[in-house]
Amino acid sequence: YYAVKANSNQEIIRTLFDEGASFDVASYNEFMQVYTYIKYFEKKDKHFYVWDKIIFSNTIKDRHTLRKIKKYRPLVTYDNSAELLKIKHYCPTAGLVLRLKVPDIGSQVEMSSKFGIEPADAIALIEQSFDVRMVVEGLSFHVGSQCTNFDNYTSALHITAEIFNEARRRGYPLKIVDIGGGFPAAYDAGVPRFEKLARIITTECNRLFPKDIEIIAEPGRFMVANAATLVAEIVGKARRDGKIFYHINDGVYHTFSGVVYDHWIPNFHAFKKGHLEVCAVVGPTCDSFDKISVSEELPGNLEVGDYLYTLNIGAYSIASATKFNGFDGAKILHLNKIR
Repeated sequence: YYAVKANSNQEIIRTLFDEGASFDVASYNEFMQVYTYIKYFEKKDKHFYVWDKIIFSNTIKDRHTLRKIKKYRPLVTYDNSAELLKIKHYCPTAGLVLRLKVPDIGSQVEMSSKFGIEPADAIALIEQSFDVRMVVEGLSFHVGSQCTNFDNYTSALHITAEIFNEARRRGYPLKIVDIGGGFPAAYDAGVPRFEKLARIITTECNRLFPKDIEIIAEPGRFMVANAATLVAEIVGKARRDGKIFYHINDGVYHTFSGVVYDHWIPNFHAFKKGHLEVCAVVGPTCDSFDKISVSEELPGNLEVGDYLYTLNIGAYSIASATKFNGFDGAKILHLNKIR
């Protein structure tokens, strides 16, 4: 289930749809980005696709969204009693996936402070859900984005298995385990390899869970981080306190928004060669906060009109870009498109 929030560019969604991917959506707008490819399906096929290929992973959904998706019998997550009753009232056709609070130590972006029910309270909420005639299809968790501490997955799977198996012992027919996202993108050689994580997850799932369940995941960053390179023009050059400042036509309010919201550290490269100096790279806005990096080794001989490029900027970049100061985000050029 591709997490659309990582990069909601329509060409990415279209490509993954054509390749048979499923989708994790956080809002009605993201849902409609996927729906555009199934709107002409026969009604029964459309409903089957929504149930089988889309999950609403945002544990809190507004009433208007629930009303709109009611007719599709969607699969949605939740983590509290008030949300359960809201779903029951506005979207009683939904299948439920209960999100658990799990450790996210060492992940680039933590999730547990905002999402997930305490494991000790999970069984009671499952019981309440069935009591109000809503069906809990399974459990989910998220160990935090860009998780390089693989012990988080081991702990989360153990917590989930204990609740899953207890629920089944009590007669509740759970059948889905959603292990969320967090798979680390290969930003550099120091990032642990996904193959190692895959072995851990496979081993633990085989050991902890019954064989008749469905295990799903919601990778976002892992799917698209390495799919984009940004090229930016140097629009100004100044020396401040002995350091060269390269002003470029993109910044933290735009494609480099991940520096702020995602704790991402970009690496800049120059097309032109020259003697390397420690430089600052800053954005185009009038806000002094708009500093992308104050410690980049770059040639000191670059001038206005030269270009810098940044690799691995496909995730959580344009997704949170703004038009602050009237500056547009980067123009997107698609290469190697699958037709």
